[in-house]
Amino acid sequence: MSDRNTFFVEDEEKQKQKDRNDYQKRMRQHRMSSLYRLLLVVLVLAVVCVIIIVQYNRHVYQGYEIVKSVSRELSGGAHDIALSKAILTYSKDGAHCTQADGTVTWNQTFEIQDLLVAVSQDVAAISGYNERIIYLVNSEKILGQISTNMPVKNIAVSASGKVTAVVEEGSITWINTYDSNGNMLFTGQARMNESGYPFCLNLSPGGELLAISYLFLDAGELKSNVAFYNLGQVGDNYNDFLVSANHYSNLLVPEVRFLNDSTAIAVGDSRIMVYKGNQIPTSSAERLFEKQLESVYFGEHEIALVFRNEMSEEKYLLQIYDEKTNLVMEKPFDMEYTDIILEKDKVVIYNETQIQIFTFKGFEKYNGTFEKSFHLLLPSASPYKYHLVCEDSIDTIQLN
Repeated sequence: MSDRNTFFVEDEEKQKQKDRNDYQKRMRQHRMSSLYRLLLVVLVLAVVCVIIIVQYNRHVYQGYEIVKSVSRELSGGAHDIALSKAILTYSKDGAHCTQADGTVTWNQTFEIQDLLVAVSQDVAAISGYNERIIYLVNSEKILGQISTNMPVKNIAVSASGKVTAVVEEGSITWINTYDSNGNMLFTGQARMNESGYPFCLNLSPGGELLAISYLFLDAGELKSNVAFYNLGQVGDNYNDFLVSANHYSNLLVPEVRFLNDSTAIAVGDSRIMVYKGNQIPTSSAERLFEKQLESVYFGEHEIALVFRNEMSEEKYLLQIYDEKTNLVMEKPFDMEYTDIILEKDKVVIYNETQIQIFTFKGFEKYNGTFEKSFHLLLPSASPYKYHLVCEDSIDTIQLN
């Protein structure tokens, strides 16, 4: 091949390489341009989402509309409490369960003077002080009856259907746990000179752990024991199934509650205590307080304490803590309240005619009154829609 032909071949190869480089450059530029456009779209969407979320969080509802109302009858002396999303109505003559749509799922008659009622999720145990029968129910049906051989003094129930009863005959106090069929699973004697009197008790949702707050006097000094019993295989290796105990001087502990199978909360008159462990609960956090404690409420992951607010124009101070006793929200309020409900990201305070709703960030979402009195509020599956249980109806409202 001549030098001239070689030159043209080399020149052609150089042109092809240049064309390839130009093509690759244009492709890189196109990809970068597409990426920039995509990032711009994502950024715009993110900004729009943030704006929507901020507006949603700051939106204040001004009123409500009744979207559904069903009639009901409430006998004199009857009480309503929430049984998950249903309504448990009980009196000394019996009990029944009503769904939010007005459907009555079961009815149980009895004669009990001093009622004892324990609830865990959608399971309830009903008995009476000095009675010997415990009725076990859930929101759908009657699960059965449990007969005790001694008068009942206190009860606890798990979401799995286990029941623990403090029974007493003379000076002897026993703590018995039964399955849903009434079979006794565990029993133990409460020895006053050792642990004290069982003041409050609670079962974990699964029914494997039992927490008891004992109260006793030691040389004139008030003391409390918060004890945990493992009713499963782990507890078989411990005396009386007692796997851990926590002793407190000069402290009354009237409330102990499992938030879930591995977290328990105890509330004393000057502190809250958190215990962690799904087999052997141990102390994991504490927080002291000095204000006068008025009431305690529990959510799925939080605990709400209401204090007297002596140094403020508002009568009460609400503090919400998480499972590590970190302060989630603090809010003074002045409304006389019947109940406080902790939802996923908000708190509902209400009485017979008024409702206040705040987010956990402290933003007020609603503050208004209802036309007729109600004595129970149930959240629904829809946000800011609630079932108000009145004496003659169940009214479903949507805030707007």
